[in-house]
Amino acid sequence: MSARPDTVVFDIGNVLIRWDPRILYRSIFANDAEADRFLSEVLPPEWNLEQDRGRSFADGIAEALARRPDHREEILAWDRRWHEMVPGEVPGSVAILKSLKASGVPLYAITNFSSEKFAECESRFPFLAEDFIDVVVSAHERLVKPDPRIYHVLFSRNDLAPADTVFIDDSLANVEAAKSVGMHAIHFTDAPALKAALQDLGFPL
Repeated sequence: MSARPDTVVFDIGNVLIRWDPRILYRSIFANDAEADRFLSEVLPPEWNLEQDRGRSFADGIAEALARRPDHREEILAWDRRWHEMVPGEVPGSVAILKSLKASGVPLYAITNFSSEKFAECESRFPFLAEDFIDVVVSAHERLVKPDPRIYHVLFSRNDLAPADTVFIDDSLANVEAAKSVGMHAIHFTDAPALKAALQDLGFPL
């Protein structure tokens, strides 16, 4: 592996934009415990992952309604009020992205995201559509991180050598998967730590 990667690959959710369904559901339910129970039993992470894998939101909502008709309005809110789960940018991260771009660093992204909601977020957050050379969206590929194949989509589509790239993700499993395919990788915790880690790799920040 080369000591100095020259290309940065970002995750999006909870690295560049915040995503937390508890924000919405703790406003719907009477208390946090009820919200957390709903998100573990009715719409658990593995249910949401199928939208990231390419299932349409309509089909995902229909499946949940058929399974739990007693929670109709709460299930419908996952689609109708989805943007309440995304309150804005992660503090400081987009400034790092913009600084890297201004310095001419090639920028890419690999994200677990539904097709419909990613398109909506491209409109809401213009940098998603403007600042990357390419974005590998899991729903488009029907592959989700940490499956190593999704990283190879990026490499083959853009003629990238893994050793020349550094991948940033808030999920440790996704970071380890990136390392396993030959990328440098940074486990994201906050923007100041990310900036320091990128500076250590020689990026102009």
